[in-house]
Amino acid sequence: MNQLDSNPESRMWAMLAHLSALSGFVIPFGNIIGPLIIWLVKRDEMSFVADQGKEALNFNISMTIYMMVSGVLVFVLIGIPLLIVLAIAWLVLAILAAVKANEGVAYRYPLTMRLVK
Repeated sequence: MNQLDSNPESRMWAMLAHLSALSGFVIPFGNIIGPLIIWLVKRDEMSFVADQGKEALNFNISMTIYMMVSGVLVFVLIGIPLLIVLAIAWLVLAILAAVKANEGVAYRYPLTMRLVK
């Protein structure tokens, strides 16, 4: 990973793009809506925010799909442990990405489908 941005405002917005996903705990689909709003509003102003907002959006869309599939698999009992592992991974990776973005480092989430280009 390389240093991508030294602008404090850009780093703050990138960090917020990652942390806004935590609104999914309160608002249905807030994990997608939060990064989407930040990405749409700031993508033309700051390239680092455009990159990290898109990364956060793709990760949260991917995690939503994984969670839905795991929810269906609950009926075969494998879904319960999968949901637990996914929830823990989602929380840890979102916080890690926020910390990296605040340091100005472009973070890439693992197992992410790149749906938004």
